[in-house]
Amino acid sequence: MYAKNSRRKAKAGSVQVSDRRGYLRIIFTYGGKRHFMATGFPNTPLNRKLAQETAFQIQRDIEYGEFDPTYQKYKPQSALTTVEDATPLPTAMPTLSELWAQYSEVRKLGKSPSTVRMYGWVANHLERCPLQSPNDPQAIFDWLCGHVPPESTKRVLMQLSACCKWARNSGLLNSNPFDGMAAKVKIKKTGTEEEEINPFTKEERDRIIVAFKENRYYKYYAPLVEFLFYTGCRPSEAVALQWKHIGTSTVTFERALVYGGRAGLVLKKGLKTQERRKFPVNSQLTTLLKAIRPFKCDPETPVFPSRQGKLIDWHNFTNRAWMTVLKSLPDIEYRNPYQTKHTFCSLCRAGDIPSIQIAKWVGTSPEMIDRVYAKPTDHIQVPEL
Repeated sequence: MYAKNSRRKAKAGSVQVSDRRGYLRIIFTYGGKRHFMATGFPNTPLNRKLAQETAFQIQRDIEYGEFDPTYQKYKPQSALTTVEDATPLPTAMPTLSELWAQYSEVRKLGKSPSTVRMYGWVANHLERCPLQSPNDPQAIFDWLCGHVPPESTKRVLMQLSACCKWARNSGLLNSNPFDGMAAKVKIKKTGTEEEEINPFTKEERDRIIVAFKENRYYKYYAPLVEFLFYTGCRPSEAVALQWKHIGTSTVTFERALVYGGRAGLVLKKGLKTQERRKFPVNSQLTTLLKAIRPFKCDPETPVFPSRQGKLIDWHNFTNRAWMTVLKSLPDIEYRNPYQTKHTFCSLCRAGDIPSIQIAKWVGTSPEMIDRVYAKPTDHIQVPEL
């Protein structure tokens, strides 16, 4: 009884709920005339249910001869009209928190746990803000700048802009008051763990691997450290590997272990920049994988489990195993374990492997490889052109 197409005519004697530019209206025929009742309600699941109940009542009264010709019985908050382009009565403007709740409910379907967690993070900031009207964008901007760190302020404003753009397209707002406002937030540029490029040398890499193997408490993690250095994969991809992903000639990366807020560590399908990636297994990697493969190997078990047989908590690994072992090598500058990826890329680039090939192996762009790792090499001769 609900029609999405507002142009479709209702059958004679029937009552329908229809969407008209994001707002609900009721269509019915009575006394030989077609009527359009603007409800003034935005098209939301709750409002559709309320409008449907009114439509059923109108249908019932028409069939039983109890129809109210004044229409007040059915439409106390808006007016009945027989004009096609009836204008809905104005409704109270929703608050930012209300808009965000509707927006996140629509958007979160199919999103990763980290994205859903981000929706809740924005909601928490909006609940703290004493200003809730979309008509006060500058005041809200000022409050955020005074109460929230610049990086977070910029992210909140970007999300508010996306939310209000959706609200405008849905007929809930007439404009997007936060459009372009995030660009006004100036933040000091600092690199993330992934962006901080400071690779180890080959000698440093080999010494770190040996140090793990010889460490009384953390030698258990030596194969994981070797694997990270030999493949250049992201740590979140390595700890998510199962034995079913290990083939004789390739390793297939198709999952990542991410932090899901209250849900803790969760496995996410797909990788950061792609759905899946295959990495060729060379003799060096073959030796490593054969050495750690269980005699009775369950395809579903992790390749690099924790001591308890569960998924490795990367934060704990970094703060305990990695930091402890690196401290035992005081002549090697401490770097975070993400540098295993950068070390692999750097050594490949020094070996004259094409950027496009390295990028395919580690799941990044050739431009990134060239910009970060490319260095002039004296032994390459100028070709005769």
